[in-house]
Amino acid sequence: MVATSVVLLRPRQQVNQELDKLKNILQAANLYTDDAAVKKTFQEKIRPLLVELATGQIISETPSDKRLDPARFDSKAIARDPALSRTTPSADDLAHIGRQPKYMVVYEVVGNDQAGGVILPVYGKGLWSTLYGFIAFGPDLQTITGFIIYEHGETPGLGGEVDNPLWRAKWVGKRAFDDSGQLKIEVIKGKVDPTSPQSQYQIDGLSGATLTTRGIDQLVKFWLGENGYGPFLRNLQAKRMRNE
Repeated sequence: MVATSVVLLRPRQQVNQELDKLKNILQAANLYTDDAAVKKTFQEKIRPLLVELATGQIISETPSDKRLDPARFDSKAIARDPALSRTTPSADDLAHIGRQPKYMVVYEVVGNDQAGGVILPVYGKGLWSTLYGFIAFGPDLQTITGFIIYEHGETPGLGGEVDNPLWRAKWVGKRAFDDSGQLKIEVIKGKVDPTSPQSQYQIDGLSGATLTTRGIDQLVKFWLGENGYGPFLRNLQAKRMRNE
């Protein structure tokens, strides 16, 4: 009976997991309204893009490997496949992930006032677990419009505060890069001094959760750096400047 239940419920679980993923993407971009409209809102306002991380190029043609189809892309499975992933050198592995996909699916905002923004999947080690989330940028590709960790196993009340909406709200309006394109974002230990010129790049750390705070800081720096989305963001910025 248990085995039969598992088989019968699996399709429903897969549908719910997919809806949760779309909901998290919309929440990161502040586009979520209600559960009933998740699929419709996603289809109208979000365009998935397959990106080759090493070059930062968008892969526009339909990939021959169906696992790279943005609609079914699973970064966890891709990272385990030697043909579609690479070992991350320990000196560069700020996120402590070991291997990373050669490709990632990112999400571009279209069809509303925030058109031109992007939502980027990020993940890396915290204290007890791998944290998975999304970081969203506005059309300038510098200003953070949202941040969400949707999966983790950190300590409730301490590192588990990564999913507290009050802490997530502290990311909104912060700048990840300066005007020269240098990565500046930082999750600090303690509270941000609002009078400091660096405050525009800083987020409060999680109280009593130093290692989780450090993990968030490092995974964000990793994915926004040269081994992550740095080449893609530069290419996209340059393309938009040419089209202005």
